[in-house]
Amino acid sequence: MAFSARFFGHFFSRLFFRRFCEGKGGNVATIFALTLPVVVGGAGLGVETSYWYYSSLKLQAIADAAAYAGALEKIAGSNTDAITTAATSSAASNGLGAGTIVVNTPPTSGPNTAKKAVEVILNQDLDRIFTSIFTQTKVPERARAVALITDASKACIEALNPSASQAALFSGSTSVKLTGCVIMANSIANDAIKVQGSAGLQADCLISGGGVVLNNPVPMVCKAPITQALPAADPFASLPAPATSNSCQKINGNKTTQTIQPGTYCSGMNLNGNITLSPGVYVVQGDLKINAGAVIQGSDVTIYMAGSNTVSMNGNATVTLAAPTTGTYSGVLFYGDRTGTAAQSTFNGTATSLLTGAIYFPRQQVNYLGNFSGKNGCTQIVADTIQWSGNSTINQDCSSLGMKDIPAAQSVAVVE
Repeated sequence: MAFSARFFGHFFSRLFFRRFCEGKGGNVATIFALTLPVVVGGAGLGVETSYWYYSSLKLQAIADAAAYAGALEKIAGSNTDAITTAATSSAASNGLGAGTIVVNTPPTSGPNTAKKAVEVILNQDLDRIFTSIFTQTKVPERARAVALITDASKACIEALNPSASQAALFSGSTSVKLTGCVIMANSIANDAIKVQGSAGLQADCLISGGGVVLNNPVPMVCKAPITQALPAADPFASLPAPATSNSCQKINGNKTTQTIQPGTYCSGMNLNGNITLSPGVYVVQGDLKINAGAVIQGSDVTIYMAGSNTVSMNGNATVTLAAPTTGTYSGVLFYGDRTGTAAQSTFNGTATSLLTGAIYFPRQQVNYLGNFSGKNGCTQIVADTIQWSGNSTINQDCSSLGMKDIPAAQSVAVVE
């Protein structure tokens, strides 16, 4: 009996072990089948995480480039729509694809909301690959960049033409001293700014989109002229043209002394004798001529030259005019129609003449011959091209007279 018990015990033990081993192979297969998605998903997650990281870096680079492109457009003086178009075009060309873009100027958040800057926000959704076995939801990605525009200096004289030779020319026996401001020429010509003859010039700096030619030394605060610079925006690009009135004002040519009123002068203005301009906006549809011996004065005055009409001041005339210090045309004394064609206006006068305010002719050449400048030296000239052969001292700090700063030598940096 004892033998039988040992025999059957050993038999059943072997049988159980064999059954267990047979079942173990099936269990391993089952466990492997159950855990395979986890293994594949984990490996896929590692691969996809690397892909997501790469994609986020690329999206940030696209945002940086788009913000930079928008800021360059802003420097050029473009409106918000053009800035948005420039940023969007940059993002598309750099591979944004089906992603979305939002452009804000100024930024809507962060430390630069009150500064001259362009904010770009990009969003895109990535399709899943390996991890799609767990969920079909897309992976959202977001990138944000802010490009800040910094004004390196301020100009008193700015030539807007993008390609003209000698866009800002100082010649003859002129003597010009600029205090606290620079001369800026947007032209890419090799001689965009030129000083020739016996001309004497002093400025904080000479800045050109192209080159600078100096036949005489020019004392400057900067170590040397700045060339190949970014163009400066037209500082008055958003200034609206004055409305034209239905009735036409006229000058009484028979009176030697008279006071005239603002309004539309349909036949131009031919000024003789002693004339006082009352405060307001004068729309001149014809040429403005100030004749020899005339004494012209007026405060809080803006003179708008419609079309391609020009200004001509005789050197023997005494002209004392000042721009408004408040309102839409604050700081603007002469305003040339930006829809006009190429023309030339000449500003001359006696040594006691004063033109206080900005002389703005975006489509005309300004010939500045007068031996005068504005009150406290506050005269600005912004024109297509500028030729200067008069003597004057010009200052930059004119905010108390309603004049605005003219940024020059601007730079762009991605700061957020």
